[in-house]
Amino acid sequence: MTIVRYAPSPTGRLHLGNARPALLNWLFAQRTGGTYVLRLDDTDTARSTAEFAQGIEDDLRWLGVTPALKVRQSDRTALYDAARDKLIAAGRLYPAYETEEELDIKRGRARLLGRPPVYDRAALELTDDQKRAFEAEGRKPHWRFRLDGRPVQFNDLIKGPQTVNTASMSDPVLIRADGSYLYTLPSVVDDIDLAITHVIRGEDHVSNTGTQIEIFEALGGKVPAFAHHNLLTGADGEGLSKRIGSLSLAELREDGFEALAVGIVAVLTGTSLPVEPYADLAAIAGRLELSMISHGSARFDPAELESLNARLLHAMPYEVAASRLPRTIGHAAWDVLRGNIRKFGEIELWAKVIAGEVHHAPEPADTDFLAKASELLPAEPWDETTWGAWTSALKEQSGRKGRSLFHPLRLALTGREDGPELKSLLPLLGRKVCQARLP
Repeated sequence: MTIVRYAPSPTGRLHLGNARPALLNWLFAQRTGGTYVLRLDDTDTARSTAEFAQGIEDDLRWLGVTPALKVRQSDRTALYDAARDKLIAAGRLYPAYETEEELDIKRGRARLLGRPPVYDRAALELTDDQKRAFEAEGRKPHWRFRLDGRPVQFNDLIKGPQTVNTASMSDPVLIRADGSYLYTLPSVVDDIDLAITHVIRGEDHVSNTGTQIEIFEALGGKVPAFAHHNLLTGADGEGLSKRIGSLSLAELREDGFEALAVGIVAVLTGTSLPVEPYADLAAIAGRLELSMISHGSARFDPAELESLNARLLHAMPYEVAASRLPRTIGHAAWDVLRGNIRKFGEIELWAKVIAGEVHHAPEPADTDFLAKASELLPAEPWDETTWGAWTSALKEQSGRKGRSLFHPLRLALTGREDGPELKSLLPLLGRKVCQARLP
């Protein structure tokens, strides 16, 4: 059975770039009939907050993602401690006492000599007496995982065959000097414990995967399949940071964007599928395969999101929109008005045009014309032929035509320069409202 996980850190609100792996995992689970796990990586106690954790869940729910299981790393420390002890016993996790300043000096010296700034494993040569001396100084060790230093090969479900040579990497620190865990070890332990079958994440994790595969093997766990997708970038090619507030999901929601529009752009940008309207996420899951994700960039265009949002609304059936509409907007009104909105909240403006008051002071030259228009208003019932019959009569009696005929009527009836065709809008307004708006 397919089991995937999305593992955000509750150190900020989700942004558009975060929505990409969140939804790619969700769509993969839907496509394969699998299980979706939300894992909150909250081991960074200094920055993780309950408010951010709740915000992440709210954002996912808005997107349409409903995890089957939710876990918090802060509740699972015993598992990490057991894995730590196992790795120490196997000689794969060792204490190192260098300070950050000392490590900086080592890295600087290596660069001066033209060597890669890889950790020299000096800590492996420490005697018990030297370790006790460091402890007596008050130094606490950080703990490094001893890499095999070999080519680690895996078949990436997006990028194809990959090789990460851990011989060119520093032994990673898995535990800080204060005893807290960094991302790497808890992530592997959780993937083993939760039986994660597929890890779908950003391409910035490819090198981490080589390290993590060695840890999986050292712990005797089954290595999941990996898929590393391209990252959403801005117009400048830079990655989207979760600290760019204007692209946070919360702000996109407040700005009136449809969750589906955000989801489509987040997922389909940088794939072989066009960014176009879909009925729902299930429709995307039925079409999107990991092999369709490009190896190139996935550049986000704000104008594309604006356009897609409008296209979704223009095609939205009344049955889908009904629960969100003002009570004055029925089926017929929605069908007429939806083509003129780019964000759903704009329907409120048109609700006022139809059922509220419109205040427009006509040009003096139009006063007599509008009075004549009021006199010639046809009797009800009205339909889409009413506009043509009315304006034909007006044209004959006033001698006006084109813009000089239609524009004063639109301004008087709607107070707006643009909007739906008046032949469609007129039956929604009705004779009584039209007459009240004509001087």
